[in-house]
Amino acid sequence: MEAGSGSAPARRSLLITDLDNTLWDWFEAWHSAFSAMLGRLSEMSGVPESVLEGEIKRVHQERGTAEYPNLLNELPSLREAANERSPAVVYGDALHKFYSTRKKTTGLYAGVAETLDQLRRMGVMIVAYTESVPYPTEWRIKHTDLDGVIDVLYSAEDHDLPSGVTVESLRWHPPEYYGLRVTQHRHVPRGASKPNPEVLRWILAECGRRPDEAVYVGDNLMKDVAMAQTVGVLDAYAKYGEAQSRPEYNLLRRVTHWPTATVAREQEVVTKNEVVPTITLDQFSDVLALFALKAAPA
Repeated sequence: MEAGSGSAPARRSLLITDLDNTLWDWFEAWHSAFSAMLGRLSEMSGVPESVLEGEIKRVHQERGTAEYPNLLNELPSLREAANERSPAVVYGDALHKFYSTRKKTTGLYAGVAETLDQLRRMGVMIVAYTESVPYPTEWRIKHTDLDGVIDVLYSAEDHDLPSGVTVESLRWHPPEYYGLRVTQHRHVPRGASKPNPEVLRWILAECGRRPDEAVYVGDNLMKDVAMAQTVGVLDAYAKYGEAQSRPEYNLLRRVTHWPTATVAREQEVVTKNEVVPTITLDQFSDVLALFALKAAPA
């Protein structure tokens, strides 16, 4: 763990943590599952992957998420190939590959569960803030046994759906399967996204904490670290979760819902080292030291 200069506050009692690529390797799970689905879709339909990628990107941008359950039914090439049948049914094997692969590859980074448990025993409030939409976020929290370990989850609201399609119509399990049992799930204001410092200030106010009483952990220099620094919250960069330099990340760039300018700006921040984190974490458990520090003498 590398630290910058400056004295630590006397009492830090709030951890605000990103989720994807901070508590678990979201990118690895997404890439493994999505590429498996994409290959199977192309194989079954005869539509080239490059064509599917372009159509997928348009749908993702329209719906504002790269985890969209109605995706197959809105791809023009698959609708045509399915010959008036539901693409999600016709190409159900591709969907099965996605969900089964995601389940196998989603898991906490080493030491995360033990670290969060110790922080709770120290009386630290644990809050998660993610840009991911509700259902896949809730699924990952339950799948990794963090329901109740995280005190409050802040996320975006559900994405829009086409006319005539409801969330319930896309669900395969009974109602009791969905939602969190213990962790409170709250939504950030509609349209808000990282790195909006006002959202972070709002979260602090909801938690009844000052900036110097909190630590913010995240894997994105532009969206997490820079935002925390603007608000005056101690930032800890989850370097172990950095995925932007992986060759496989280009697939996400090709199909992401992020605007082109955002993707370009993210690459620029990384390559030019524009944002310098105060703390760099080599592993998540390093965050424990930030809650054990005492203020330097005046």
